[in-house]
Amino acid sequence: MGLYNRDYARGNASAYSNSYAKSDAQIVSFVKETYKLFAASMMAGAVGAYVGVPLAGTIASYFWPLFALEIGLLIGLHFVKHKPGINLAVMFGFVFMTGLMLAPLLAKTLGLSGGAAIIGNAFAMTSFIFGAMSFYAIKTTKDFSGYGKPLMIALLVIVGFSIVNIFMGSPLLSVILSGAIVVLFSILVTYDTQNIIKGAYETPIDGAIALYLDFLNIFTSLLQLFGIFGNDE
Repeated sequence: MGLYNRDYARGNASAYSNSYAKSDAQIVSFVKETYKLFAASMMAGAVGAYVGVPLAGTIASYFWPLFALEIGLLIGLHFVKHKPGINLAVMFGFVFMTGLMLAPLLAKTLGLSGGAAIIGNAFAMTSFIFGAMSFYAIKTTKDFSGYGKPLMIALLVIVGFSIVNIFMGSPLLSVILSGAIVVLFSILVTYDTQNIIKGAYETPIDGAIALYLDFLNIFTSLLQLFGIFGNDE
């Protein structure tokens, strides 16, 4: 199950919503910068995946050290996000690593019959969900900013069952968990988008990483689902 930790970004929304009131002009600038960084993150993640696919076997062999590096970069980003230059280097290093770590799954999917189409369909579906939920967040009168606690609980429950399934190896549970992740992070797109529009994140990097991890988790889970159902075995 491809579940990437996004607590780093999500926690800032509630922590700074009251302390960092922004004017309308500041919020517009904040939103623009956030989505620029999000777009740049998507490209950096794609580069990581492109570099990683030919090295998928090696990456799988060194999964845990590379995973530790990935998480270390995410945690480190929290401490350097106010340091110009360094913050962007760490952010792009992190998203590059997420693409690199996705490479074994991409390589496995490419090995299936119609693997390239599966990846394309998963990306197209992710883009559609992300766009639809972002549009909904902007247009709806419903306020999702108070959903942080239940969403956090849902995330912890999924993480818990995912750890259990590492030992169980249940294909059915994998399908259920992947579906649950798609639903959860689709809601989180709405939650994060509204918080970004309200200027609730401390920095544009926080918002960009939150959106990036929402997109990445949805894409990874759809890729796993499409791969399972597209497998002839």
